[in-house]
Amino acid sequence: MRRRGSAVRWLAEGSSAAVAGALRRVAPGLGDYPIAIRESIGEDPLWWSASAMVGGRFVAKFAWSRPAGLRLAHEIAVLEALAREPAVPFLPEVVASSTDPLLLVTRLVPGEALFEVVDSIDRDLVGRQLAQFLGELHHPATRARVEGALGELAPAALQPATGDALRDGFVKWARPDQHPAVIRWCDWADDVLATPRPSVLVHGDLHGGNQVWDGEHLRVVVDFETAGLAEAEYDLRTFPGTGPGVELLTATLRHYTRITGRELAVDRVMAWHLRTALADALWRSEAGVPLPDHRTPPEWVDDLAKRFTALGIDPDTPTKQL
Repeated sequence: MRRRGSAVRWLAEGSSAAVAGALRRVAPGLGDYPIAIRESIGEDPLWWSASAMVGGRFVAKFAWSRPAGLRLAHEIAVLEALAREPAVPFLPEVVASSTDPLLLVTRLVPGEALFEVVDSIDRDLVGRQLAQFLGELHHPATRARVEGALGELAPAALQPATGDALRDGFVKWARPDQHPAVIRWCDWADDVLATPRPSVLVHGDLHGGNQVWDGEHLRVVVDFETAGLAEAEYDLRTFPGTGPGVELLTATLRHYTRITGRELAVDRVMAWHLRTALADALWRSEAGVPLPDHRTPPEWVDDLAKRFTALGIDPDTPTKQL
């Protein structure tokens, strides 16, 4: 492994040749392996980053702009700190890393994203493993260890739209009969989240595509670029929409309490989920990008209503802050 210095030098371009050149410097044994870039190149320099399969055995993450490069350098430092004993479970195995040139190489872990298997596996077992990961990540000692290595952490990088932005922007994408409910929900989420909770280290983007599963066994959690500080409930904000019903969320909450002795607030998870889902549907609709499941914003609103009902949450009832 090439040791990282203080300099961060991202690649000149997002090409296979540029990745091969970086590999020859950072991990010479991998420099001549076949390279297949897996992700498309975005037009906005903010997202000029990608990953590549290297020899069918490794994954190389790289960037070719300053903002994308700084995110990847942050991930490299976070993973290094999390891997120190007592290590957080389910981390990717780092084979080589460097910030000059900027490159992160991890061992490829065969498996499937949670999205692909959640309908067919025991969601209680899935929730237990996710709670184990989250319990260790959210532990105060983990935050202390990471901040000891990186300095004071910033808030998690991916923040959903505010209630004001959603009230103003989303309603035009919903059916007219859904407008009052959407506005009430945004008001409710603002009320629920008005009083902040203590911050912990969060992954920041723990959706099903950032998890690799081998059947019912979690193999690895990836993509720590957005890791930072937020309340623990923030890390579960995609769970209500993962799989049929809300069983994955309730199982994870139950096991999290058993493992850590700390109880998470389901209304706060759902408030973050509401903002995340509506914000995702809003920007995609305005940009002409299909929603991930190729359905419509009104259908997403209908699903949100079902999730509120399944969790026994009535957004029309004033929320009592604890």
